[in-house]
Amino acid sequence: RFWTSLVKMATLLKESEKSTVTFEDKWPCMRPTVLRLLRQEPVTRAQWHDLFWTVHKVCLWDEKGALKIKAALQDDILNFITGVQVRVLAHQEDQALLKAYISEWRKFFQQCNYLPLPFNQLESALHGKTSTSVCKKLHTEHSVVGKLMLDSWNSSIFSNIKQRLQDSAMKLVAAERNGEAFDSQLVIGVRESYVNLCSNPNDKLLIYRQNFEQAYIEATSTFYRVKAPEYLNANGVQNYMRYAETKLREEELRGLKYLESSSNSSKNLKECCVEVLVTAFKDTILAECKQMIRDNETEKLRLMFSLLDRVPGGVVPMLAALEEHIVSAGLADMLAAADCITQDSEQYVEKLLDLFQCFSRLVCEAFKDDPRFLTARDKAYKQVVDDTTVFKLELPSRNPRMTGQKTQPESKCPELLANYCDLLLRKTPLSKKLTAEEIEAKLRDVLLVLKYVSSKDVFMRYHKAHLTRRLILDTSADSEKEENMVEWLREVGMPADYVNKLARMFQDIKVSDDLNQQFKEQMRATRGSVADNLHLKILNAGAWARGGDRVQVSLPLQLEDFIPEVEEFYKTKHSGRKLQWHHHMSNGTITFANNLGKYDLDVTTFQMAVLFAWNQRQDQRISFDNLRLATELPDPELRRTLWSVVSFPKMKRQVLLYEPEVMASKDFTENTSFWVNQEFAPIKNGKAQKRGKVNLIGRLQLSTEKTREVDNEGIIQLRILRTQEAIVKILKMRKRISNAQLQTELVEMMKNMFLPSKKLIKEQIEWLIEHKYMKRDEDSINVFIYMA
Repeated sequence: RFWTSLVKMATLLKESEKSTVTFEDKWPCMRPTVLRLLRQEPVTRAQWHDLFWTVHKVCLWDEKGALKIKAALQDDILNFITGVQVRVLAHQEDQALLKAYISEWRKFFQQCNYLPLPFNQLESALHGKTSTSVCKKLHTEHSVVGKLMLDSWNSSIFSNIKQRLQDSAMKLVAAERNGEAFDSQLVIGVRESYVNLCSNPNDKLLIYRQNFEQAYIEATSTFYRVKAPEYLNANGVQNYMRYAETKLREEELRGLKYLESSSNSSKNLKECCVEVLVTAFKDTILAECKQMIRDNETEKLRLMFSLLDRVPGGVVPMLAALEEHIVSAGLADMLAAADCITQDSEQYVEKLLDLFQCFSRLVCEAFKDDPRFLTARDKAYKQVVDDTTVFKLELPSRNPRMTGQKTQPESKCPELLANYCDLLLRKTPLSKKLTAEEIEAKLRDVLLVLKYVSSKDVFMRYHKAHLTRRLILDTSADSEKEENMVEWLREVGMPADYVNKLARMFQDIKVSDDLNQQFKEQMRATRGSVADNLHLKILNAGAWARGGDRVQVSLPLQLEDFIPEVEEFYKTKHSGRKLQWHHHMSNGTITFANNLGKYDLDVTTFQMAVLFAWNQRQDQRISFDNLRLATELPDPELRRTLWSVVSFPKMKRQVLLYEPEVMASKDFTENTSFWVNQEFAPIKNGKAQKRGKVNLIGRLQLSTEKTREVDNEGIIQLRILRTQEAIVKILKMRKRISNAQLQTELVEMMKNMFLPSKKLIKEQIEWLIEHKYMKRDEDSINVFIYMA
């Protein structure tokens, strides 16, 4: 009974309280505090707490209390805003209007954070939400009262004067662009009101973007559409570029100050400025590009690049102009120096390097080493290097034995690069005057140029031939540099099989030196000191020689006797191996005595064979025909060898004399007679020397009359085999591939050796189809299938 009575008393108490708490009774008490808050007048702690409690009671006990509070608040807020509008519009001058508006807005916006706090209960009352969800909501978006305040400001004062506010703000920005000073906070304040006014939780910058940002960008565009053409016409293109660059930087900084940082405003402004300052005059600016590149005006080009790089596709014409300049200027310089560089591989390579450094400097200073311009430089420089105007290497067609064959002209650059490497690595006047660091730097430069050479296989061929000559003749200036060069070639991407062969050559030389020492020790027991005059090089044929190099010759008896002994010695060291004698790679020193004195002559084996024909008959004349019988040399080699001892360019007196006189070795006849020059002597300071050493080898060593032809033919044959090998590799991996894809992958695979022509690729595809390595798809003629 006690508990029942207590519940009844509580119910009666609630019903009586409920009947006494109504909106109409409480609002007159609440309204003065609300108005004081709107006007930012002081409110006591008791008034503040009472407002919270009264709102809570009205929402709790008056069924329609929440709606009535919201409606009453809306009326008072609108009345307050109407008064603000009157005060703001009382100012006619733009800056005064802005100042008044911003002052009123900032006070009002501050109250948007405080006034809604006592009315949090409206959320739960209007939407049936718990107090916890209300608290969470307050942290993420505006409350009912906050939204009400912003929407009221937006629909009344802001809607009425926003155009005037925008116009006034844009006038101030235009005045700043013209150099006038003003309080930037006026524009910033307008921007802030646009940003904070939107109560849309999904897009809080909607009002700002649709009004302020759009007006700002349109005003910017309008301003420069008038000013930019005027400046261009008055000051010319080059001054205009400086103007445009300056204005773009200014507008970027101005945008950071006046536009909202959390939106895409800065990006949109930048696009607008680029459009009106650069894109609109792109063709006019680009018209100056070619002349600037020709005149090497790097500062102006850097400015042009900075401007046009902001325009989509703006630098493409600049890339084309740079490529055109590099090709034309590079070839013009090469042609102008053709008389010098065609005679000297050193000057040719130095010229190429000078051009590369010049063009690289241009790209660095004018275009800041931008990857696109570096690619354009590389592409154009490659054309200069591969050009055949100055130097042309004639490679035979696929079947070089056909009569009336056509040749494939290619750049001689790779051959000349190999020659230049030889000058640096061999004991030459050039290598002697340079330090080790300078030689290394120049070799690195050669590798730099080599990167742009299409026919790297040609360089490989000639570089290997020069290395062979240096190693066999012991003419390397620095063996460490030789081995380093091999590793550098590996680093720049030369084919591994080629680099490995070069490395094997150095290993062979070391093994050969050991064998030579052992042979000498064995020979001393039987031949005495004669063994010290003999030096053998036993080398691996796979890494060094080619079968076509071997030439028949009748050796002097003094050498012929050693051959069986060497072969017998080698059999004791290695079973199952056979020695092949390459006499054209050999050389020696003979003693020549005549009426004036005694001289040591460094000669090739062929020269030795020819000179020994007079060993027993020094005063006789011997015909060309008899010399051929005595030496057993092929006709071309005999002519070349004879010419080297009757017309050696460095000798004033030749070892042999002949008659009748001819202009070249090809004019020797069967009856041309030769005899020993008894007056031969090296001349020094105008006097004949009685003693001395003369080198007659020159550049004859290690090459035969057919070598160049064989080399060039070998290059083509190796290209055919490499192409076939690559096609089969690709097909084996892909199993099925289209013609276009095959050609793309083939070029990618072969680019470190040479670029196969479409004709070569087509011929090798047909050959592989014919020999059942691959076949065409029955349904598509341009699809190939691998045949296992």
